[in-house]
Amino acid sequence: MAKIVTMGEIMLRLSTPGQSRFVQTDTFDINYGGGEANVAVSCANYGHDAYFVSKLPSHEIGQAAVNSLRRFGVHTDYIVRGGNRVGIYYLETGASMRPSKVIYDRAGSSIAEAKPEDFNFDVIFEKADWFHWSGITPAISDSSAECLKQACIAAKRHDVIVSCDLNFRKKLWTSEKAQSIMRPLMQYVDVCIGNEEDAELCLGFKPEADIEGGSTDAEGYKGIFKGMMDTFGFKYVISTLRESFSATHNGWKAMIYDGKEFYVSKRYDIDPIIDRVGGGDSFSGAIIHGLITLPTQGHALEFAVAASALKHTIPGDFNMVSEDEVKALAGGAANGRVQR
Repeated sequence: MAKIVTMGEIMLRLSTPGQSRFVQTDTFDINYGGGEANVAVSCANYGHDAYFVSKLPSHEIGQAAVNSLRRFGVHTDYIVRGGNRVGIYYLETGASMRPSKVIYDRAGSSIAEAKPEDFNFDVIFEKADWFHWSGITPAISDSSAECLKQACIAAKRHDVIVSCDLNFRKKLWTSEKAQSIMRPLMQYVDVCIGNEEDAELCLGFKPEADIEGGSTDAEGYKGIFKGMMDTFGFKYVISTLRESFSATHNGWKAMIYDGKEFYVSKRYDIDPIIDRVGGGDSFSGAIIHGLITLPTQGHALEFAVAASALKHTIPGDFNMVSEDEVKALAGGAANGRVQR
């Protein structure tokens, strides 16, 4: 299997029990998670040597975050210890017409204050096959953006495939700031993953489709995919497509383009959603696995969409499913009958 490196922030997640609101709860459920950490867990679950790169405090909460990754087989050798705090996010899980809410408390976290010299990127990318990052990492701080840039440069120096999940977060930066940082970073990216909103806000590309009006005609995406590929030289452009009927009922499918063939996956009707946080990350982890191990981009995409659909049924940030479970769903086993 492959050596897969991801880099970003892992946070302490404090979520209200069930669907209770922030103002009514007096307890929180504890999990750890964050975009690239979630991808690393998925890749480890599929049998790869997954490494997560970050910076965490040397105190016990930092160690708890490290342990949460080790538990699922993620290598933590490249996590630098230092700084004062682990980033926190609070999650209130919505239901029906009430949306979920996230409140960040991550200013001054260890990774936000990390410097490029904290990391030995030539050691990190030695014999690596794949490097994955998301738009959340450069949004954390100017310092983390510079760390990421140096990581990308080193990855290319070692002939590593680089994937990016655009992942725009309006609570972290503006579209103008995002484009000023993200567009130059695209020169290092081989596989670009996102949705229509991410592509517009991070890169300035807008699909020829009425997304708000519910139009999800795949033809509307062909033009934007070709434009992105022509502009940035991507080898693959991939978009997830979420139809949000309510907080607990979504439609889910995806598209992939390699410059020749445009492929659209089957659609899943996810109802009820148990926890959609990490759904996109589970897609990224699975598409990486699929592109490395499966014969065609169509097979890879079907695997990724199935894996992500399953994640929506699992509490927490991490997608705790096996390759066999994903392949069973991708192959049509969607009735949920008891396995015995």
